Amino acid sequence: MIVALTRPTGPELLECELTHVDRVPIDAARASTQHDDYLDVLRALDVDVVELSRLEHHPDAVFVEDTALVLDEVAVMLRPGAESRRGELASVAAALDGYRQVVAMEAPATLDGGDVIVFGRRILVGETTRSNALGIAALGALLDPFGHTVEGVPVQGVLHLKSAATVVDPDTLIVYPDYVNLDFLGAKLIAAHPDEPQGANVVRVGDSLLVDASAPRTIARLREHDESLVEVHVDEFAKAEGAISCKGIIFDT
Repeated sequence: MIVALTRPTGPELLECELTHVDRVPIDAARASTQHDDYLDVLRALDVDVVELSRLEHHPDAVFVEDTALVLDEVAVMLRPGAESRRGELASVAAALDGYRQVVAMEAPATLDGGDVIVFGRRILVGETTRSNALGIAALGALLDPFGHTVEGVPVQGVLHLKSAATVVDPDTLIVYPDYVNLDFLGAKLIAAHPDEPQGANVVRVGDSLLVDASAPRTIARLREHDESLVEVHVDEFAKAEGAISCKGIIFDT
């Protein structure tokens, strides 16, 4: 069974952390509707949705992906780069404890889950303002016993590595080349349309691929490779530097 840990949001989203975009009005009610629609998509794909409690004093808590990395062998509690987010961790750890052995990253390491791409046994971590060298090293040490390799990847112009690239399937990634160079992987790389940077964030859920509805030209490129696309509307969350993958920790039980 596929499980998705998620968390609702509300007016607190207007106070979100921002790094690379200007603050613009966010329609909190519309964001909540889009979140509910996202959950409906997951449930339609037979995902067991586990909705954590809303954290009204943590504006970015809806972006639950940044708090943990769940692999087949272990769940790693990360240490988000924004101090305002560290109060989110305890409730996520408690939820994951029922599914995996849980280990934790310690200060002064910082690492956001949005900077992590799992590509086979290779774990790529974006070198960003949210994830430091100590975080990359700490993740490597925690995952070495399980046979995963961890390597840093330079990223520019966006908040997270997953803002610039995500996995389409075991052999393919969607990439926005202006933000990250993944040629070294030797994988098939599909370029997101240059006017649709949000299109570089997709999420594989079983046989389906969740794609950003605001990126139709990128979707057309993806459809040439994979027809099992499901469009998701997350444009209110994009104003908070969020994307589809940010909104859930998705794993197999």
